[in-house]
Amino acid sequence: MQYNPFEPGFIEDPYPEYAKMRREDPIHRSPLDFWVLFGYEDITRFLKDPTLSVEDRNATPTALDQMVLEILADRVESERGARSMLSRDPPDHTRLRKLVTKAFTPRVIQNLRPRIQELVDEMLDAAHERGGMDVIHDFAFPLPFAVISEMLGVPVKDAEKLREWSGMIVRSLEPIIDPDTIRGIADASDKMFDHVSDLIAWKRKEPGDDLLSALIAAEEHGDVLSDEELVEQVVLLYIAGHETTVNLIGNGVLALLRTRDEMTRLRNDPTLTLGAIEEMLRFDSPVQMTRRITLADVEIGGKTIEKGAFCALVLAAANRDPDHFGPDAEKLDVGREQAHQHLSFGGGAHYCLGAALARLEGEVAIGSLVSRFPGVDFGGDLVYNGRLNLRGLETFPVTLRG
Repeated sequence: MQYNPFEPGFIEDPYPEYAKMRREDPIHRSPLDFWVLFGYEDITRFLKDPTLSVEDRNATPTALDQMVLEILADRVESERGARSMLSRDPPDHTRLRKLVTKAFTPRVIQNLRPRIQELVDEMLDAAHERGGMDVIHDFAFPLPFAVISEMLGVPVKDAEKLREWSGMIVRSLEPIIDPDTIRGIADASDKMFDHVSDLIAWKRKEPGDDLLSALIAAEEHGDVLSDEELVEQVVLLYIAGHETTVNLIGNGVLALLRTRDEMTRLRNDPTLTLGAIEEMLRFDSPVQMTRRITLADVEIGGKTIEKGAFCALVLAAANRDPDHFGPDAEKLDVGREQAHQHLSFGGGAHYCLGAALARLEGEVAIGSLVSRFPGVDFGGDLVYNGRLNLRGLETFPVTLRG
């Protein structure tokens, strides 16, 4: 058995491959020198294990790592990306997260609901006048991008450019064997970091009542963000603040259009909406996988994963594990009682900081679309974004009828 995400058709529908790996080799050593886990219980164990790392420097270099070094040589600052909270273990992770978490309290997030509803209504009004929209370009992307931009206190401009850079940068979260893609990631990273550095310099001169100003002034027991850490947290917030929610909305709407009985059920009973968002997160995870690195040999499922191993935890496979979610785990059920047990936001100390915001944006966006346009339907061909990890749609045209 070999897990091969590069096979034709995998990005359009990876779930048959995930099911096969769960059945036949759920703890799998890839020919590319990393381990891949597919089962719910195994992945839950790794997500919550504080003895595992997320810092790439703790991983034994693989052939892929060597290829990246040879392609990029000294052109990219070696520590770039390693200072964000996503890539740090405690105590650094704990310190960084504390400085950001104040902007993501339940009260702060719920206070955003009126503004999110206003943005959704504006977008759906404009789409209604046109008789249709591209769910991604006209709805799923501009909504969370506007929200995170307003939270940071920066102008909503250069959106297409930022989306292009962001979409390329997140390719670094998956196995890459194409030299041109590796160079493209480095180029996009340079441009994004320069852009954010300029925003921070502007905000230092023009502070306001916003998240970016708060991060610049952040202090927790006398500990402040260094300049490099500040840039990396803002880049992370920019990217994570919209990329995952784009997929939640896009994949969620797609699942409903492909399961019309469930869409009708949701429309007829809006009280199901919160649970339905959890089910959409489970059914087609916005983030397909995350990682952990072993700091010692680990025994699991009758196998020994060696110290320094990079382990890909396939959250999307775990979310459809019938051993946990039952024999109908491959089906969408907007009333599923266990839906909230999905792993789409990770787990343990690195549980997604923006989970509540993503849920709220998904609830308002999908709930409003379904209730306003019962006749929503496919309006053209679907095009996927070509990513293995932040897998979602690039083009998703629909027609709108009330």
